[in-house]
Amino acid sequence: MKTVVKTELFASKAPLEWAVMANGQFYTAQIPIDAQGKVVDGGIEAQARQTMDNFKHTVEAAGLTMADVTQVLIYVTARDQLPVFNKVYAEYFEAPYPNRAAMIVAGLAREEMLCEIVAYAAQP
Repeated sequence: MKTVVKTELFASKAPLEWAVMANGQFYTAQIPIDAQGKVVDGGIEAQARQTMDNFKHTVEAAGLTMADVTQVLIYVTARDQLPVFNKVYAEYFEAPYPNRAAMIVAGLAREEMLCEIVAYAAQP
C-alpha cells in the first residue's frame, strides 16, 4: 500500500507527491525550490543546498533520518557543478554513506534548475 508523506514543501501543480512510502520503502525526488515554488537564485551551491534542505525536511517528515537513506541519484546540468554539489551533499551525511550515482544531463524540467535528486530510504 502506498501512502503520501505530508511535507511543508510548496504544493506542486504537477501530478506528483514529494514523497511516498510503500512496502517499507521511501521514495522521493527533490528540486531547488523555495516555499513559494520558485527555483532559488545563486548558482549551483545555493540550488544544491536548497535541494538538500528540501530532501532532509522530507526524510524527517516521513519519520526517518538521513542515516536511513539507501540510495541517491544526483542530476546536474554541467560537469563542473558536481564538485560543488558534492561539497554540499557531504554536509548532510555521515558514514556509512548511501549508495549513489551522479549524472550530467542536458537539462531539467525547469530551465533555470541546475540540479535535482532522486532518493530512496528504508524504513527501520
